[in-house]
Order: sequence, then structure tokens, then C-alpha cells
Amino acid sequence: VMENQSSVSEFFLRGISASPEQQQSLFGIFLCMYLVTLTENLLIILAIGSDLHFHTPMYFFLANLSFVDMGLTSSTVTKMLVNIQTRHHAISYTGCLMQMYFFLMFGDLDSFFLAAMAYDRYVAICRPLCYSTVMSPQVCALMLALCWVLTNIVALTHTFLMARLSFCVTGEIAHFFCDITPVLKLSCSDTHINEMMVFVLGGTVLIVPFLCIVTSYIHIVPAILRVQTRGGVGKAFSTCSSHLCIVCVFYGTLFSAYLCPPSIASEEKDIAAAAMYTIVTPMLNPFIYSLRNKDMKGALKRLFSHRSIVSS
Repeated sequence: VMENQSSVSEFFLRGISASPEQQQSLFGIFLCMYLVTLTENLLIILAIGSDLHFHTPMYFFLANLSFVDMGLTSSTVTKMLVNIQTRHHAISYTGCLMQMYFFLMFGDLDSFFLAAMAYDRYVAICRPLCYSTVMSPQVCALMLALCWVLTNIVALTHTFLMARLSFCVTGEIAHFFCDITPVLKLSCSDTHINEMMVFVLGGTVLIVPFLCIVTSYIHIVPAILRVQTRGGVGKAFSTCSSHLCIVCVFYGTLFSAYLCPPSIASEEKDIAAAAMYTIVTPMLNPFIYSLRNKDMKGALKRLFSHRSIVSS
């Protein structure tokens, strides 16, 4: 059993802004964004679950991505909203470790599911005759389980390593949630192992899925361009364009937060980038898929029409 040597029982979260005048307006903005995120992602899950046409690998992973997006934004935003409203910015030591665990797990799952969706598009476009075999329900279930197991291992590793550190004074975390790097700065222990694991594990769960996505599209783009009919090109591209939009937004904000050179990095920029991928990106994902996907638009319309018929 790993026992925490810390005598500190709580930390203080700085939040998005230190200015008291901005707190209430920020509360309203982020509460609205959080409610919109939950509603949009829940609608995507309901639309996919209620329509047999969407019981395919791509939409299976999209439904799971929506669930993970709700978890990611909930793990960070809810505590921030409570802190702003109560004007009490403390978070318990245990609560901080729990928040770190869930944030890491859901954030890594986002990355893994985007890679799984890219692989699904690769098989569908480049190896269509093998699609039903390669992306069978059993394979999809195995991929899903593997994603959850690997991300839990990574999140638990970081959390247990953090629990071994000592924190000698109650400090202020320069963030709006318990991210690894800001918390490490408060420790009075040797953090070299933690920093090495952030580099090794963090780099792996970030770069490997990204390389899988890039490799998939290196094969997908030439295959789409080889399609003879204009309609065929349009249909093949439409299935990938939404996914590419989400990949660009997610990895763009993630890279800017964690791979930014120290010369241009700052706490304000880190907080802004973290807000983008924990709050803005989960809100944009369902919007991008419903806006650019005719089938999804139709499913959402049928879902609403069914609800209105039932209510009447």
C-alpha cells in the first residue's frame, strides 16, 4: 500500500481568472457551455442508440467518444463552477488526486477513440471487402476494452506516483483543476520519477494515437482520390471530414498545452489551452458531427419528432 507522506490536507485552485469582477460572468459562460456539452453529447448517444442504421463501428466509437467527452468536461468544470459560486477555492488532497485520475483517464480515452475511428475509416475505405471481418463486433469490443484498460493503467500510474510525494505547505495550484505539472510544482519531494513518467507515458498516449491517425489518412487520401465517380469521392470524403475536424481541434489545443517550448509557454496560455480541450472541444465535437453529417442530422430530427409524438 502506498501511503501519502503529505501533511497537507488541501490545496487551493487559482481558477480561470484571479479577478473577482470576472468570476460571475465566467460562471455564467462556463455553466452554459457545460450544459450545452452534456445535452449535445447525450443527444448523439441517444440518436445512435435509437437508430439501427448507426449500429456500425464508426458510430459505436462516436457514441463512446461522446460519453468520454461528458466525463472529461465533468471531471474539470464541475469543481470550478462550485468554487466560483461558493468563493471557496479549496480542493481536498484526496479530491485533487481523484480529479487528476479522471481527467487523465478521460483525456487519454479521447485520444485513443479518435485513433480507433481513424483505423475504422482506413479499413472501410482502403480494405472494404475485409471490413465486416476486420471490424466485427467482437473486434470493436476488444478495441474498446483495450482503450479503457490502457488509459486506466496510465492514469493510475500517475496518480499513485503523485500519492507518494510529500507536500509540506498548503499551496495554490496555478490552474482551474488538478493537472499533473502544476501540482508537481508544489511538492517538496524529488519529482524526477514523476516528470520522467509524464514525458514517457504522456508522450506515448499523445504521440502514438496521433501517428496512427496520420498513418491512416496517408493511406485514406490516395484511396479517396482514386475513386472514379464524383459521388463516390464526396461520400468517402464526408465520412472523414468530420473526424478530421475533431482531430485538428483536439490535438491542436493539446499540443499547444503540452508541447509548447518553455520560451513561449506561460501559465495563462496553459490554462487557456486546457480550457479549450476540456471545455470547448467536447462542446464542439457533437456540433461538428451533426453539422457535417447528413445521416446524423436525420437521426436527430427523427429523435426529436419521436419525442414530440410520445409527449403529445
